[in-house]
Amino acid sequence: MISGAAADPCGHAPQRVHGNVASELLAAGVGSDLALSVGAENVTYGQLRGRVDRAAAHLRARRLAPGSRVGLVAENGVFFVVAYLATIRAGLCVVPLPTMLRVERLRRIAIDTSMQLMLASSRMAPDADLIGAMAAAEVELWSEDGLDLPLEDGAFVAEAESSSTFDPSSALAALFFTAGSTGVPKGVMVTHRNIATNTRDIVEYMGLAPTDRAMLVLPLHYCYGLSVLHAHLSAGASVVINNAFMFPEKVLDDMEAKACTGIAGVPSTYQILLRRSHFKERDFPALRWFQQAGGRLPEPFIREMQEAFPEVHLYVMYGQTEATARLSYLPPERLDDKLGSIGRGLPSTALEVLKEDGSPVRPGSAEIGEIVAMGDNISPGYWNDVAGTRKYFGEGRLRTGDLARVDAEGFIFIVDRARDFIKSMGIRVSPKEIEEVIAALPGVVEVAVIGVPDEIWGEAIKAVVVPVREGELSGRSIVRHCNDHLPNHMIPTTVELTDHLPKNAAGKVLKAHLREAASDCGSGA
Repeated sequence: MISGAAADPCGHAPQRVHGNVASELLAAGVGSDLALSVGAENVTYGQLRGRVDRAAAHLRARRLAPGSRVGLVAENGVFFVVAYLATIRAGLCVVPLPTMLRVERLRRIAIDTSMQLMLASSRMAPDADLIGAMAAAEVELWSEDGLDLPLEDGAFVAEAESSSTFDPSSALAALFFTAGSTGVPKGVMVTHRNIATNTRDIVEYMGLAPTDRAMLVLPLHYCYGLSVLHAHLSAGASVVINNAFMFPEKVLDDMEAKACTGIAGVPSTYQILLRRSHFKERDFPALRWFQQAGGRLPEPFIREMQEAFPEVHLYVMYGQTEATARLSYLPPERLDDKLGSIGRGLPSTALEVLKEDGSPVRPGSAEIGEIVAMGDNISPGYWNDVAGTRKYFGEGRLRTGDLARVDAEGFIFIVDRARDFIKSMGIRVSPKEIEEVIAALPGVVEVAVIGVPDEIWGEAIKAVVVPVREGELSGRSIVRHCNDHLPNHMIPTTVELTDHLPKNAAGKVLKAHLREAASDCGSGA
């Protein structure tokens, strides 16, 4: 039997439990300590445990089968955290989804996962009927106030799972949908053990403690954002949630007022802070670390951060949703001599760089291979996708699709991405999804979508379109069409109309040539 332990009368933290990862994450914090801060609302660990208890009991009362999929659609906030943890705590599988998801995609995911229930914040009440109609799942609107009924911290006792039926290595905690190599979103299966392992490693290499307080501007439906939440809860630390990054100075005000010890971001997070705010001129006495992942931050920006904050540790990290979140990190003290490296594998993750014949590349050589990962943080595979699972997760190893070399000390340097994705605004975007939308226009013959370097967003999206007849389409009309069918982060910022696309002898479009041409134009060549 697996159960959580209640806090003692003196307010000490409950003993850590093993099994259900939500129970583990909630077991560390002292009841009176701050767990979450969102605007003017502060939630202690005792209050958070009480809310999760009540929500998990409500879900159990529905008598859903263990592992049933439950959707979660909400903006970052207390509601999301409570609903996310309660779903996992109840022995169900949570499917976090972005609020900007089109209802057609929502419906497809709901059907694909046989979703039994969808939880939505009461703030989404006007959309509930539409969500329900399109998602083919029952929708429950939960009020944050309704979850805040009195419940003593001592009531934090996880409902027992039978050791004969609950296995943390195989029981699914979550499904994270991410673009696959074919451009079709794939549900990455994540187990309780996956999250527990990755969280433990992050806490260890960052040295997180109850005194830490993270500024979280990343979406919680994204594995990176959730990894920040997991790690800080596990350490008994606190998380400040701020949804106003479009106004970076307000985020900085919050960081200063709430004495944040760190902020986690993708490359564009830091590029915007450095170039479109007074970040470098402001004083943050409590700040001790930065986390950067979700793509490569250009070296000039890293140097800028080092100069502005010489006493603050910058953790450059590498990961994938298929690895729960993190695969490697570069120790801050090696940033100067290993600039450009993703570091080495986490304590529980073995990374290899293998050539096409399966042999490892020689350290210190110019040989290039694919990064392959093994460990308890690696997903068991893709939901309802036997072929994709076999291809990328064969023999218990994750083929990342990223090509790299290894230096003489074993530090890994990514050279290129084998899978043709674009990193726009820190979000992995499938060109095929955009191409399909544009190709639906009657006046389009062919289209190729590429990423081009951008100082702020990392990569901007460019569409190169071959029209049926000259003058029939304009770049503006194509963008308007994309606005009607795609979320904001997938809208092309540039559209080029051309009479042909470069192709090889097999008729495959040569996107590398398009990227080179775009780069030449950008440099004035």
